[in-house]
Amino acid sequence: MIRAILLDIEGTTCPVDFVSQTLFPFAQKNLKATLTKRGRNTEIDELVKEAVNEWLADSDPISQMMLRQTAQKPPSTSNTEEYLQHLIQSDRKSTALKQLQGIIWEQGYKSGELKSPLFSDVRPQLDSWNDSGITLAVYSSGSIHAQKLLYAHTEQGDITDRFQYWFDTRTGPKLAHQSYVVIAQKIGVQSNQVLFISDHPGECDAARESGMNTVFCLREGNPHQNSANHAVVRQLSDIDLGQINALDDNQPRIKPASR
Repeated sequence: MIRAILLDIEGTTCPVDFVSQTLFPFAQKNLKATLTKRGRNTEIDELVKEAVNEWLADSDPISQMMLRQTAQKPPSTSNTEEYLQHLIQSDRKSTALKQLQGIIWEQGYKSGELKSPLFSDVRPQLDSWNDSGITLAVYSSGSIHAQKLLYAHTEQGDITDRFQYWFDTRTGPKLAHQSYVVIAQKIGVQSNQVLFISDHPGECDAARESGMNTVFCLREGNPHQNSANHAVVRQLSDIDLGQINALDDNQPRIKPASR
């Protein structure tokens, strides 16, 4: 019996290009100005220190070369900004960077410069699941702060109240099955009582290895087109929880995706 649904964001509830073409460039443009505030902002100062520690442990050859070229030890704020820009340009994951991006995006949302688009089926389906007593949770590589900002400033209004739990990479990597074990424990359900929905087949693999049910979300424009043998939907309303609950093998059967 499915008691909780765990949703990815990018490519699942929100178009991929909003993140890649709007959010990331906005953070990149405003990163330097944000880092210069560390002297009067404790949170930013701590995140810069965390970024430096990540840099010191980063085995990437380019990162190591950049580290050797720094004249100041530990690296200066300016050096750290160059390193973080490198991570953005190469689409590398960094917990400190994700937190800093969340701070930058908050400024954009508050000013009205940023507004999150949702796929048209998302809000009605979330409402339907809420009405059915299903616990909803978010798991994204973006920080929890950034997740809440995105859902608080959508073109369809603030929908943060639809979700009861929020998870980011501080819980663990999205490609590691243990992360999903931890999530189920924190929600307070068995892994096989959770349905995970994502546009990434590797994430679906990890979730299924933990015992969760999985659905691969295939939206137009998504970079991943191969479901890797996971059930496929093109919109959230294609998911039939009644059919999933009727299965003994934890493999969801859903209405065929429209073409």
